[in-house]
Amino acid sequence: MKQDKAAHHIALAWTGASGIQYGVRLLECLLEAGCQVSLMVSKPAQVVASMEMDLVLPARPGDIQTMLAKKFPALPGQLMVFGREQWTAPPASGSAVPDAMVICPCTTATVSAVATGASRSLIERAADVVLKEGRKLLLVVRETPLSTIHLENMLRLSRAGAVVMPAAPGFYHRPQRVSDLVDFMVARVMDHLGLAQSLVPPWGGADDGDG
Repeated sequence: MKQDKAAHHIALAWTGASGIQYGVRLLECLLEAGCQVSLMVSKPAQVVASMEMDLVLPARPGDIQTMLAKKFPALPGQLMVFGREQWTAPPASGSAVPDAMVICPCTTATVSAVATGASRSLIERAADVVLKEGRKLLLVVRETPLSTIHLENMLRLSRAGAVVMPAAPGFYHRPQRVSDLVDFMVARVMDHLGLAQSLVPPWGGADDGDG
């Protein structure tokens, strides 16, 4: 569904956690919603995409951009893909900060780096910029069990204003396929971004079969 107002600018990062399906589906939904998307893909995320989805992403950001823009499809200029050390990319600067950033899926290593302000890659730098500029940062964390270190890092980020959203889909919508579980998490992310979605109805908004 296209947005009536000016397009939201969403920074989206894929890291090397299991669950790349969440990130790919989220990208599709953001583009369908008319958002401008700045995508950053870590090298481990490229490996996971191939392992979990048979999605072979090219090495060069420009080629990834061309491939994904055709796959979904995106309007000209709607999707921009940036390299891991492309420090001149808009998400690296507070003067071009996006409306929000989502790291999906998010490794606990990325959680640690963002929590300590490491900024060793564009993904980490972009997350740091979003936090310091007071914009929304969503982390779809994929890891279990969680150690004390993981939990303390997430608590630190929560206190700094980030929204920690472990990829733990609900079942009250009676999922029939794996894609239903993926859509549940993507719907929750879209809700937190303030974007319209029709993937999962709100609680009480669908016939539960008892009426």
